[in-house]
Amino acid sequence: MNEKEVEEAAVDVMPKQDLSWIPNLFKKRVCTTFVEDSFSNGGRCQCGATRDSHPSVALGDYFSTAIVSHWDSTQHSSEQPTDAYGELEFAGAGKRHSYFLRLSSTTDPSMVFNIMRRHWKLGQPNLVVSVVGGEGRSKVKSWVREVLRQGLVKAAQSTGAWIITSGLREGIGKCVGEAVRDHAAAVSSVTFNKVVPIGIAPWGMVHNRQQLIDSEGSFPAKYFVQNTPRATCSLDNNYKAFLLVDDGTEGRKGGEVSFRGRLEDYISRQRPGSSSIDIPVLNMLISGGISMVEALEISLKNSMPWLVLASSGGLANLVSDIVENVQSAPMSSFGGAENEEGSPNIELRERITTKVKKHFPSEQDMDKLVDKVLSIYQNKDLISIYHAEGVDDFDTVMLKVLVQASKQRVSVSTNPYVDELKLAVTWNRVDIAKSELFSGNIDWKYEDLEESMTDALENDKPQFVRLFIDNGLSIVSYLTYGRLEGLYDSISKTSQAGMLLQHLLEERINESNDRTCQVSLYEVSQLLEDLLGEVCQPFYRSVLQVEATSTKRKALKKACKVLKEECIYRKNMCRHPWLGLFLWSVLQNRGEMAIFCWEMCGESVLTALGGCKLLRELSKLEIETEAKHSMKELATKFECMAHDVFSTCYQTKASYSYKLLIRKSYLWGDATCLKMALTADARLFFSHDGVQSLLSQIWWGDMERGTELWKLVLTMIIPPLLYTDLIDFKKAENAEEVKSVMVPPPPPSATYNNYGETVFSFNDIKHHEGDHEDLNNIRRSTKGTAMNSQPRKGLIWVSRWKQFWYAPVTSFIGNVVMYFLFLFLYAYVLLVDFKPPPPEGPAVSEYVLYFWVFTIVCEEIRETFIVGSKTFGQRLMLYAQDVWNKFDVLAISLFIAGMCCRMFSWSFNFGRGILCMDYMVFTLRLIHIFAIHRQLGPKIIILGKMIKDAFFFLFFLAVWLSAYGVANQALLYQYDPSPDRAFRRVLYRPYLHIFGQIPVEEIDTGKYWDRDCTDNLTLINEGKEPCRDTSHNWLVVILLVIFLLVTNILLVNLLIATFSYTFSKVQERSDTYWKFQRYTLIVEYHSRPTLAPPFIILSHINLLIKRNLRKVASTKIHRFALQLKGRDANKLVKWETFQKENFLALENKKRRGTDSERLKRMTAKVDGVIKQVGEIRDVDRRLRALESDMEYCTSSLQWIMEALSQSSTVKVTKAHPTRKASGISASIEK
Repeated sequence: MNEKEVEEAAVDVMPKQDLSWIPNLFKKRVCTTFVEDSFSNGGRCQCGATRDSHPSVALGDYFSTAIVSHWDSTQHSSEQPTDAYGELEFAGAGKRHSYFLRLSSTTDPSMVFNIMRRHWKLGQPNLVVSVVGGEGRSKVKSWVREVLRQGLVKAAQSTGAWIITSGLREGIGKCVGEAVRDHAAAVSSVTFNKVVPIGIAPWGMVHNRQQLIDSEGSFPAKYFVQNTPRATCSLDNNYKAFLLVDDGTEGRKGGEVSFRGRLEDYISRQRPGSSSIDIPVLNMLISGGISMVEALEISLKNSMPWLVLASSGGLANLVSDIVENVQSAPMSSFGGAENEEGSPNIELRERITTKVKKHFPSEQDMDKLVDKVLSIYQNKDLISIYHAEGVDDFDTVMLKVLVQASKQRVSVSTNPYVDELKLAVTWNRVDIAKSELFSGNIDWKYEDLEESMTDALENDKPQFVRLFIDNGLSIVSYLTYGRLEGLYDSISKTSQAGMLLQHLLEERINESNDRTCQVSLYEVSQLLEDLLGEVCQPFYRSVLQVEATSTKRKALKKACKVLKEECIYRKNMCRHPWLGLFLWSVLQNRGEMAIFCWEMCGESVLTALGGCKLLRELSKLEIETEAKHSMKELATKFECMAHDVFSTCYQTKASYSYKLLIRKSYLWGDATCLKMALTADARLFFSHDGVQSLLSQIWWGDMERGTELWKLVLTMIIPPLLYTDLIDFKKAENAEEVKSVMVPPPPPSATYNNYGETVFSFNDIKHHEGDHEDLNNIRRSTKGTAMNSQPRKGLIWVSRWKQFWYAPVTSFIGNVVMYFLFLFLYAYVLLVDFKPPPPEGPAVSEYVLYFWVFTIVCEEIRETFIVGSKTFGQRLMLYAQDVWNKFDVLAISLFIAGMCCRMFSWSFNFGRGILCMDYMVFTLRLIHIFAIHRQLGPKIIILGKMIKDAFFFLFFLAVWLSAYGVANQALLYQYDPSPDRAFRRVLYRPYLHIFGQIPVEEIDTGKYWDRDCTDNLTLINEGKEPCRDTSHNWLVVILLVIFLLVTNILLVNLLIATFSYTFSKVQERSDTYWKFQRYTLIVEYHSRPTLAPPFIILSHINLLIKRNLRKVASTKIHRFALQLKGRDANKLVKWETFQKENFLALENKKRRGTDSERLKRMTAKVDGVIKQVGEIRDVDRRLRALESDMEYCTSSLQWIMEALSQSSTVKVTKAHPTRKASGISASIEK
């Protein structure tokens, strides 16, 4: 490792708190040889310092002083550890601190760039603008200040640029600082941080530089800005960082020029982040003197682009003049135009000399200056001239200048505009790209846009992604699985998704022992599976040749095996590219990019709900408050988008929208909208009328909605009433019409489709298991088909029976009625028929109760461990997530414990007490049953939230109860060893005080107390009541007053206020809460067997026979699911896409109607008018120049005519023509 690498490593590994390493890396320069300045009478060195300020070593070297006539920094100064670095506080400025560092002029620029980026934390530049010229005390023109303010700083903000100047309070450095200050006052702090002004000044020119010196660093150094003498200048307080270059001189300008050039050259060869181009560096010349000619010449030889501000004065006027007005003379065919090989054209040199004399007439060494200007002219392709009255914006001009310079560096390019596009992407200037590059005049190919597309995706620039897609980039050809893996690998390791991916990657590394692994589709698939759960099948497993049903361990082993081999899949096109980009964007919480990908995706409703689910799961894992809030906001936005798109679908065609909710998605691994919305907690989506209408259809089955409750109960008691007109069922004609809309009839040879009948007959989905033969005969008939009409008439009795009993509402009412009977039986056993332990008991009614509870246990086991395709652990965790399931477990556990205890005489009473408490738990279970009620359901939610609020109240109450109870007991009774009395008086009695039960006779010793008590310690130890202590009774009364004041007034009113807030908050959204809760209850009773406990045991026996003996597969896991394939699936997707486009068009129309959008359009029109005015000014300037030329030509012709007329050589017989009125002369006079 060389010295440079060691120094860079030192910058990386040194701790930020300990800055003692800075003097070891960065040096200052000290003059070591006193070379007398001939103009100072021996009192000053040529370095600018006085004789007294030099060290003795420099003054004692008489031999060197005698033979040296010119002082040189590298030879006559030495490096020493720097003594000025740290933070800088400008006294009275009131701004945050700036960074500063004194360094040698020969310092390696890589070290400086590293410390600026890693230690000073300056933002990564997308552009570096180095402004030179205009130094000294000369006044800067007002329009130049406006260009800096409105052009340079604004362009720097839009591109995220560093602006490098001298950083001093004079000339252009001061103007740039003021422009940055004015810009900071008009924008937010986030936007302002994109502009990083940096000052590179000579150390010897800084006024009050002694205030910065501290060998241990200054944190901060307090710097006073004062009116300075002409030899020095103060630092400007508007800069973020200062590099004070020390070449050993004092009061001498130009010591920083060489270092500044090397730093700019180093930065121009760096590539920021994942960008496809190096950091562009642009030099800007404003005014300037002859001293800057050499720096300009050297920079151009290094192929650095320059932007010259015309008419700003000085050197800028000279350069703009020779670039625009001097043309190269043609070379002589005889070689006479060349004095020697390689010398410039003599005529060109004469023209340059004329221009130089025009702008700098007082220059002494004119030949040397002309040679340098000729060298500048030979590199004029790197120079661009900016006119303040020009048409183009300043940032557009900068872009063109940098592109022109890049074309000079790259000799061969497939498309000359590719570099300009890369710069526009880097700067995130889509407006420039639209107006300059994608106006229709350039033929873009896929290869030209591919690299910029990757740059736009990785750096979150969705407007460019949209622009590329609109201009011919095929996302199908672009997004391969390998490129998708690269995008996931580019996710920041500090983001939540990045940390999760790295954790999964470490697991694979530990399994495969391959330390060179990068993020693959396996980690992505596993992350999505962890976040989405069982709502859909895992993503990307088929690509890795891993089965979807494999366990995590098997999937890991298979993935490691596939990834160790040649991964051919990475060259394949991504099957669903927009969905892949949508998931990638959502995992990074990139809102604008995710919304654009959602717009391009199919199945928009389900995709929006999927994004909502992912973001809400990520927000639960996120620790940072701001990121968590951002994720929740974006999740809510996706939920609203899903709600609005579905609303558009529902208003267009309700039957298709129902199908949309229950359709199995091929894109999302057989997920449905309802299932995704449930797991995403999308309450707003469930509150939509279309969703509720579908749920109502499911709830009522084939019965008409709104059937009275008493009719259902009466029909359950007297089943033959089914075959009367008491209950109305949907007419067969209407059902057939719905079927013809929803799903086309299957071919005769096809297998019966379990889902393809009607959305309105969801009992078909529920009860087709095991009854396919009957259902085929009942439900296959089509309107107008004579073949199936006869069997339907024969089976109308069976059909009507199933239509009634298989409806979820019937199952619900049956369960409610039977549950009330269960509670009545339980109460009867406890109150009337609870007999002693065996052999005398239990009674027959109690045995019936035991059997009833046994059937309830069987149903809980079926619901938890039998229904569904999840593993045992997953089912158990899913079951435990429901609060009411925990209630069931508690109730059953208490019942079993009480039943066991009551069987023995020694624990009989204890068991009876447990059963009594268990009755309360079973009764409270009624609350969940009534959640389906429209009025009671929201109240149940409010009650649950109030119980949570009550826990906080009880915490504060317990604090006051214990504080008051212990103090009160200790003050009233000096000694009372009875635990029972102490507990009652410490906790129970103060609690009763809250409700007004205050034993005044016991607390107030002034009242008579007729209780028998004693002061004898022996009797007290034996259990006798102790007498009261009267010495502190006044304090007891005061404590009682304070206790009642705090509890009855403060705490109770706090509880009431909390309950009021909770009630009002939930009541506002009570309808939304209820509709969401209603879905869960409908799903529960849709999946339950028809019979209620205890008769449900018959249904369990039937299911056991079908599963184990008849081997009929369960279809309960497919509840509310519709499988569509082929033309039907494509038709529904196209219809949904069309509705999404209508929704987006309507939203765009609304957005365009807002005041902000109108203001933007007005601003664009005004900018267009300003451009046209600029063009008119340009035309006017050209016309004036043309008039001037015409005037010159006219005068020349007149002179020729007069000369010829006076000449005797030419004899003219005809008189010369006379000028007509209002001719050329009139135009000239104008």
